[in-house]
Amino acid sequence: MTDSPEQDYDPGDVAVIGMSLRAPGARNKEQFWDNLVNGRESVSFLAKDDILVDETLIHSPFYVRACGVLEGYDQFDPSVFGISDRMAAAMTPENRLFLESAWETLEDGGYDPDRLTAEIGMYGANNPQTAALYSSPPDRVSVGPEAIEASLAWSPDTMTSNALYYMGLTGEAVTVAAVCAGFHYAVHLACQSLLLGQTDMAIAGGAMVRLPHPRGHLWEENRVLSKDGHCRPFDANGTGTALSSGVVTMLLKPVARAVADRDHIYAVVKGSAVNNNGVSAMAYGLAQPERLSACIANAMEVGGVTPDTVSMYEANGLGLPMTDELEVHAANMAFGKQTATTSIGGVKGNVGHGGVVSGGFGAMKAALALHHRTLPETVNLTEVNEDLDFPSTPFVPQREAADWAPQSGIRRAGITSIGGGGYNAHLVLEEPPTLAERAPEATGRPRIATLSALDDETLARQRTRLKDWLAAHPDQRLDDICYSLNLGRKVMPRRWAAVVRSREELIAALADAPGGRATSTAAAPHVDMSSFQRGDHGILRSGTHAQGLSDLAAAWVSGERVDFDALHVGEASHRVPLPTYPFRPRRFWRTDW
Repeated sequence: MTDSPEQDYDPGDVAVIGMSLRAPGARNKEQFWDNLVNGRESVSFLAKDDILVDETLIHSPFYVRACGVLEGYDQFDPSVFGISDRMAAAMTPENRLFLESAWETLEDGGYDPDRLTAEIGMYGANNPQTAALYSSPPDRVSVGPEAIEASLAWSPDTMTSNALYYMGLTGEAVTVAAVCAGFHYAVHLACQSLLLGQTDMAIAGGAMVRLPHPRGHLWEENRVLSKDGHCRPFDANGTGTALSSGVVTMLLKPVARAVADRDHIYAVVKGSAVNNNGVSAMAYGLAQPERLSACIANAMEVGGVTPDTVSMYEANGLGLPMTDELEVHAANMAFGKQTATTSIGGVKGNVGHGGVVSGGFGAMKAALALHHRTLPETVNLTEVNEDLDFPSTPFVPQREAADWAPQSGIRRAGITSIGGGGYNAHLVLEEPPTLAERAPEATGRPRIATLSALDDETLARQRTRLKDWLAAHPDQRLDDICYSLNLGRKVMPRRWAAVVRSREELIAALADAPGGRATSTAAAPHVDMSSFQRGDHGILRSGTHAQGLSDLAAAWVSGERVDFDALHVGEASHRVPLPTYPFRPRRFWRTDW
């Protein structure tokens, strides 16, 4: 970690420096954003043959064959984590999804778990019912130690500790139970730990897999599940939402430290707050406007944010007129009378209700909106519910995608999550800080770019993904790319390296074009190892010329440990979010022990 920058930052601000998502219709956050800005609904309408349960209910006229299907919910790549197939089958789908997502988030942030000596907090929410439905392990007393090991892989309580262990990290591990507000609670607790100095970085998120999967739901009048399977937030014809599954994780670090460490910042958590209705609710589990309003206002107060500067409000938005009215009323009380306007939307129209991860879908939408400076449309909103009385509030429904040009001059978003049992939670996100101007990248300087994987096929996929990413991001600097690759990825046995002087040369090397710039484990040349000096963290570059880098690349692909920290010492390169490891998932499922 580097020294703190001279510029002052609010000591209560926490940066979002890495993110990962899997949602209905989206394998990653890029696909998720593309779905949002193009107004796509990702809830699936199932054929009867697709539903392997509910044999009796499926014929009911009130059974709705709609579901936010999560592709690959039953698949996993245990080899990356050194997990046996037997143990992979013992792990619940949520344990597996959270682990892979946490890995992707750390890589997206540009950090190699093997290089980290910092305390990494792990905070996550899951659905205990999923574990109960996923073939519970036998009783420990009657079976013995083997069942204990299997139950730790299966248990919802150990989801976060499993992630720490299998990623090779140390720090706090807190698995949260706060029903549908779980994601927000995980982020809130992670921020508290960071601000108290208990952890250096934190991964916070949630994972939800509804079992059996996929399945529809039974509609009942005035309940939260939709009559036709569509969720219509703030719409006069809304009847509720569909159910869905997914996983979202975020990598967090105090802003001042993130800027000093030259991290890529998607957004800043300005404030967070949680509370519970307790006995104040009219009925247990029903939203209580005064308590929700207090939660929203508290999050803004904690962050020193005035309501007239929050120009995006991502609602819990179940699409049921009664609950929408309660939420809009609560938000209106928190925002108060003002002349500024706030865009209001709800992501459940896109992906349905993801349970403990539903707040994560909203937070990811807001973070990406800040990153892209764009407000996505609220899908399925065709006739605004007049009973919501939006003209008397600061809120304006976001009917179509638009550039985000706030009246206050700064982009901020509030994201609400409500859970059954009276749970309320709110996050306030802000656009990343403006960084100081950087000197132009030195042209013509030779640099080394590295990739590694467990096998040659996956290594080839990595090369293709990076090549495509470079073509899609022509503004990214070569020095940042090489820095992020060399220091931000776990080193694996099968390796590829290239010495290049430009982005164009790197693209050509990734495409395996003639020119001899790249080398790999499969065709590693002989290197005289006596020409290298050795430090505590590996061999060092010999000389400053390009041949010295080529020799270093050849030694590295042959299996030698290279001190890449020493190679990049004195540079001002920044971490950038590059394509993450391409897992090779296989199906794992357990029906008995």
